[in-house]
Amino acid sequence: MAELKFPNPHQAERIPGTEGWERMYPYHYQFSTDDPTRAKYEENMFWFYDGLHYPEPMYPFDIIWDEAWFLALSQFNTRIFIVPPALGIDHRIHNGYIYITPLPVPNPEDIPKRVELFMKRAGYYYQNWDRLHDQWEEKMKNLIKELVDCEIPVLPEMEDESVVTEGIGISTGYKLLNAYDKLIDLGIKCWQYHFEFLNLGYAAYVVFVDFCQKAFPDIPLQRITQMVGGIDVIIYRPDEELKKLAKMAVELGVDDVAMSGNAASVLKAMEGTANGKKWLQAFNGARDPWFHVSTGTGWYHHDRSWNDDLDIPLDAMRIYIEKVRKGENISRPTQKVIEEREKLASEYRALLKTDQDRATFDQMLGTSRTVFPYVENHLFYVEHWFHSIFWNKMREVAAILVDHKFIKDVEDVWYLKRSEIKDALWDLVTAWATGCNARGPLIWPKEIEWRKEVMKKFRQWTPPDAMGMVPETITEPFTIVLWGITSDSMAQWAKLKAIADSDLSKIVGFPGSPGTVEGVVRVCRTVSEIGQLREGEILVAPTTSPSWAPAFQKIKAAITDVGGVMCHAAIVCREYGLPAVVGTGSATSRLKTGQRIKVNGATGEIDILG
Repeated sequence: MAELKFPNPHQAERIPGTEGWERMYPYHYQFSTDDPTRAKYEENMFWFYDGLHYPEPMYPFDIIWDEAWFLALSQFNTRIFIVPPALGIDHRIHNGYIYITPLPVPNPEDIPKRVELFMKRAGYYYQNWDRLHDQWEEKMKNLIKELVDCEIPVLPEMEDESVVTEGIGISTGYKLLNAYDKLIDLGIKCWQYHFEFLNLGYAAYVVFVDFCQKAFPDIPLQRITQMVGGIDVIIYRPDEELKKLAKMAVELGVDDVAMSGNAASVLKAMEGTANGKKWLQAFNGARDPWFHVSTGTGWYHHDRSWNDDLDIPLDAMRIYIEKVRKGENISRPTQKVIEEREKLASEYRALLKTDQDRATFDQMLGTSRTVFPYVENHLFYVEHWFHSIFWNKMREVAAILVDHKFIKDVEDVWYLKRSEIKDALWDLVTAWATGCNARGPLIWPKEIEWRKEVMKKFRQWTPPDAMGMVPETITEPFTIVLWGITSDSMAQWAKLKAIADSDLSKIVGFPGSPGTVEGVVRVCRTVSEIGQLREGEILVAPTTSPSWAPAFQKIKAAITDVGGVMCHAAIVCREYGLPAVVGTGSATSRLKTGQRIKVNGATGEIDILG
C-alpha cells in the first residue's frame, strides 16, 4: 500500500493560538516524543480519525465516553474473551480530534492458544446467548433506574435538624461529592456492560464475512450483510411509536390538531377533547422510555433527546400523518428484506461443494443472525436511554457550580474534565463547610473563556484522515465492521480517492447498501432539518441516528460523511432497500441542496451531475 501516505503524528499541524490545549484532555492521550520507545511506537502505528463517533472536536467532559470504551472494548478483546488476532484499540487526541489504532497480536505463534481460549469463552456466550442477553437487559434497566434515582443534593444554608436528631453523621457536602462519584461510576459501568456482547456480535459477523469471501471470492460485502438483515430490533421502536401515534391521530380525527403549531400548543389543544385526551395519554405513555432517544449519536452533551424537545418527535410524526392521510404504507418493508435475504442465502449456499462447507455456512449464518440484534439494540439502552438521562443529571451538578459562581452558565460545565469537576466540587464543599470563599470562581470562568476560543479554532481546522503508517493487514473486528477499514478497503479507497482528487465531479466513500440511483440532493446537517426533505430526494448528512428514521420514508438514497458497513445509515438503508454510501468524509461540505447526483451503493462512488 505504498500509494497511501499519512503525516507523522509528531509532525502534525498545530493551530496558532491554541498553545496549551493539551491540559484540556487526559495526559495519556497525547502524542509524545519524550520517550524514544513510545515515540517510535506512535510513528509506526496507523492512527485514523474516528469521525464516525466524533464529527467535531471533543469537549473536555464529553471525552468520558471515549475513555470508557477505550477501556471496555480493549479489555474484552485482550483480557476477557481473548480475540485471537487482535488486542485492543489505542487512543490519542490531536487538536481536539480523536485518533485510534487497532493493535494486532505481535507474535503470530500466540494465536493458536488464543483461538483455544476464545472458542471456550466466547463459545459459552454464543451457546447461552438468549439467557445471558436477557440478564444483560435486566442489568441495564437496573443501572438506568439507579441513574434516575441518583439525587444531586443542593447545599443548604444550614443542615436540617434531623441530621442531629437521627444521628445521620454525614453532611450534604459529603452527599454531593458522593453523588458525583456515583454518577461518573454509573457512566463507566454502563460502558462495561455496553461491550459485554458487542465484541462477540462483531466477531461472529467478521468470521462469517471471512468464510464467505474465501468461499465466494467475488461476493460484495453488502450481499453478506443482506443475509443477516431483516431482523426486528429495539432501536426501531421509537420510530414505530411515532407511526402508531400518527395512525391513532388520523383514526381519532385529531390529526389536524397534531399538524398545527409547536408541541406545547398541540399538547394543550389535545386536552380540549375526549379523543385528544385519548391520543395524549398514548403520547405520554410512549415517552418513557421510547422518547429517551437522542437527536444525534448521544456521544455529545448537545445531542438532546426527544423528551428534551418534543417538537422534534412531533415534526417527525407529521411526516407519517401526511402519508397515512394519503393511504400510503408506512411500515418498513421487513418481509421483502427477509425474502431477499433467504433467497441470497439459498443461492450462495447452493454454490458450496461439500456437506461440511454447507454445515459451516449454516452454523455461521445462524450465529450471525442470533447475535445481530444486540449490535443495534445496545444503542438504545446505552447511547440513547442512559446518555439522555446522564447528560441532564450532569446539568444538575452544573447548576450547583453556577449557583456558587464557579461557572457562568450550566452549559459551561462541558469545558471541564471530569477530574477537574471533582476538584471544583471539593473546593466548593470545603468552602461551604468552613464559611470561607472558594478559589474556583477566580479560576474557572477565565479558563473556560480561553477553552471556548480554543474549541472555535479546533472547529475551523480539518483533521487529516489518518496519521502514521498503514499496516499490511487489519484484524481487529470493530475496525473492520464499524469503520469499514480493512486491508482491501484501504487499497480500494486509495485508488478511488486518487481518482476523486483529480476529478472534482466525483466523491468516494464506502459501500453501505447496494443499488444505483440518480436524484436531487438535500443536505441535512441536523435532525431538525429533515422536515425540509422532499419525496425522492437523496439525503446527505454528517451521520444518522434513530431520530432520523422518518427520513428514510421519503428518500431514495443516503450519503454520510462518516461510518462503515455497520453504521446506522447503512443498516437502515439495507432494511429499506435503499442505496447508501457512507464514510465520504466531505459530502456535506462538497454537495449542495438541489444538485443532481448519481449514487452507486455497490462501489461507494458518487458522480456530481449538475
